[in-house]
Amino acid sequence: MTILSNGHQWKYTEFSDNKNYSFDKKKILSSLSEKEIDDAYSTISKWEGYAPTPLISLNKLSKELNLNKVFYKDESKRFDLKSFKALGGAYAVEKVTKGNKDIIVATATAGNHGRSVAWGARRLGIKCIIFISEFVSDARGQAMADLGADVIKVKGNYEKSLIECIKQSTENNWQIVQDVAWKDYMQVPTYTMAGYTVMMKEIIDQINNEKITHIILQAGVGGMAGAMVAGIARYLDYVPVTLVVEPDSAACVLESIKTGKIEKINIKRESLMGGMSCGEVSLVPWKILKSSVKHCISLPDDDIANTMKLLGNSSFSDEKIIAGENSAPGVISLIASCEDQNIKEKLKLDIKSKVLLIGCEGDTDKEMYKKLINQ
Repeated sequence: MTILSNGHQWKYTEFSDNKNYSFDKKKILSSLSEKEIDDAYSTISKWEGYAPTPLISLNKLSKELNLNKVFYKDESKRFDLKSFKALGGAYAVEKVTKGNKDIIVATATAGNHGRSVAWGARRLGIKCIIFISEFVSDARGQAMADLGADVIKVKGNYEKSLIECIKQSTENNWQIVQDVAWKDYMQVPTYTMAGYTVMMKEIIDQINNEKITHIILQAGVGGMAGAMVAGIARYLDYVPVTLVVEPDSAACVLESIKTGKIEKINIKRESLMGGMSCGEVSLVPWKILKSSVKHCISLPDDDIANTMKLLGNSSFSDEKIIAGENSAPGVISLIASCEDQNIKEKLKLDIKSKVLLIGCEGDTDKEMYKKLINQ
C-alpha cells in the first residue's frame, strides 16, 4: 500500500507504563453516565430526519493489509451537516434551552461544531451567535450564516475566538454552548459528548455481534475520542485496543498522557486537520482518556489529501466515500501501523483483526475538499 509519502514522519507512542491506565468502566461512566448516554440516544433518534449513518466495509483495504475487516463509520451522511458534530452541539442546545425561545446561544468554532449549534438553534427557533477565527474559511462561515446564525470573525486563532465568545456572552447574558470544558463549565460539554455516543450505539447495532478488536479515534480537544470510549464502556462487554490519533503539530492528548496531567501545546503551525488542531485537551474527555488510552499516533499533513482521494475513488472499498480532511487520519494511522512490522505485531494487527475507523466528516467545506482531492 503505497499511499504514505517519502519521509513520512508519523509517530507511534505506547505508554505501557501509564500509571493512570485501567479502563475501569465504572470510572469512565462516572464522567459520562449511562443515563446521559441513553438520554442522548433516546432524544436524537426521535429528531426529524434521523437515520443511522452507514458502517462501510473497507474490504479492499483489509485485504491489502491482511486484516479480517476494516469498518468505516461514514459521518458524511449525518443529517444535512455531514459531520458527527451534528449530534453534539444541537443536542446540547436542546438540553440547555429547555424550550425557552428567549435564550440566545453562542459558541466559538472551527466549523463543524458551530454548524451543529446553528442548526440546533434553527430547529428550536432561537437566536444563535457564532465566533470564528480568521483562519476559518469563508465557506465554513457562510454555511453557519445560511443556518441563520450571526457569524463574528475574530483576529487570531481558535483560542482567541473562544475568549471573545466568553467575553461577549458574559456581557450580554448569552448561553454558551461549547464543546470544550473549563472550570465551572462542565455540563454543556458533557451534553455534547453524550450526543456523540449515538455513533457507538449505531455501530453496535450495525456490526451484528462481530467483535471489534481495534478502534482508532481522532482527537482535537478529545470530545469525540472520550465519547466513543464512554460508548465502549456503555455498550460493550469487552475492550478493543484503543488508539488516539492527532496532528503532530497539536498532539495535546499524547503530551498529556506522557506526563499524567493536562499539557498545553503551543501550536506553531495550523494543521490541515483543522478540527483536530487544538492545543489543550478538554477537562471532561481528559477524565476519561487518561485512564483508557496508552497508544497514541501523531501525523503530519502530508498524506491527508491523497487518502481523501483514495477514499473518494473506491480504492479502499466497493463504494466511493466522501471524506473530509479530519476523516483521513484514522485510515493513515492504520496503514502506517501495518507497514511497520514491529508496531503491527505489538498492536496484534493480524488476519483476525476487526478494526473500526471513524469517518468523522464529509465535504463540510466543498471548496477545500475539491482543492485537496485534485492536488
